[in-house]
Amino acid sequence: MPSQTLASRVTRMRESPSVAAAQRVRELKAQGRAILDLTVGEPDFDTPEHIKRAAVAAMNDGLTKYTPVNGIPALREAISKRLHLKTGLDYDSSRITIGGGAKQVIFLALMATVEAGVEVIVPSPYWVSYPDMVAAHDGTPVVVDCPESEQFLLTPERLEAAITPATRWVILNTPSNPTGAIYTAHQLARLAEVLDRHPQVHVLSDEIYDEITYFDAPVPNLTAVAPHLRDRVFLTNGVSKSYAMTGWRLGYGVGNPELVGAINKLQSQSSSCPSSISQAAAAEALSGDQSFVTESVASYRRRRDVTFELLDEIEGLKPVLPQGAFYLFVGCADLIGARTPDGTVLSSDQDVVLYLLDHASVATIQGSAYGADGYFRVSFATSEDTLRAAAAAISTAVSALTR
Repeated sequence: MPSQTLASRVTRMRESPSVAAAQRVRELKAQGRAILDLTVGEPDFDTPEHIKRAAVAAMNDGLTKYTPVNGIPALREAISKRLHLKTGLDYDSSRITIGGGAKQVIFLALMATVEAGVEVIVPSPYWVSYPDMVAAHDGTPVVVDCPESEQFLLTPERLEAAITPATRWVILNTPSNPTGAIYTAHQLARLAEVLDRHPQVHVLSDEIYDEITYFDAPVPNLTAVAPHLRDRVFLTNGVSKSYAMTGWRLGYGVGNPELVGAINKLQSQSSSCPSSISQAAAAEALSGDQSFVTESVASYRRRRDVTFELLDEIEGLKPVLPQGAFYLFVGCADLIGARTPDGTVLSSDQDVVLYLLDHASVATIQGSAYGADGYFRVSFATSEDTLRAAAAAISTAVSALTR
């Protein structure tokens, strides 16, 4: 059978490292291995009952047909109200687009604006998909290293140095996956000062974890800090993380009407519209009882503290306490160069991750997948029993290394 010729946009993309890690865990479990999985970036909670009931009611009421490409009015209204509370700004329907997850919305935003010769600034550590999404549309991801000494956050100086006449976007992810870092209002204001000098640069603000924060105050937002940048900021969010709705695949974006119109056009030619049932559920999630968010974040905080304390006690590991999201970014540079019991030298963070998988049956993801060598990411969106067992297994495996 003749082989199918693939487009270059596919061959230059990597498979998502997080998806690949999750698949590897599934394969090992199918082989009978008991794996303590700390790779999955999704809540272990079930979707709240009142949200499920809204979906059932939508089906019973016949909301099973195509919807407008930018979603049902009830969902757009819920998003608009939420954004007004968050930013103090009004967003009418011309500024709102709804898609099959925030990931799809980001992909379509880049599809609508990125082509050969366009540069996109991607601060590192980054969510694994950003650079590949840029490359898929013939753009050039400009990765800017943001070290731990600077809280893994993009500084005004680094932003200024990375901007060229070809720069179209800078991506901000706050709270961050994988580090849990959050930009303060002051830090955002200083970035806005740089953006004021470069009007061709727009901001893609990925705020999918904005409800999962360990501060008493809401996560600062760039448009709230610098409302004059409103038409240059495209904010993306969704219901997957905050409401335990990853499988419902429902995200949204708000921003410049011209960009939103282009995204809607692309969606009209690809998926037509998001799932009508998921839209009804998302409208209830955003506008209904919010107690689940409060309770789940309190649980994440307990898990964060336990996991941080246990890993911090292991010689050679240096976990970073996150301010938001449900991940710990763990420094493991001190383990690189160590020898395993069979004499193998760990030469990279990927070697460390594979060692933990083989010798501790703990699955994590290497920091190099996020553009930051010498770390690995663990998700604490799992039970405390699993986290304690994983930490104990990691401790035993690390103590067996020769340094």
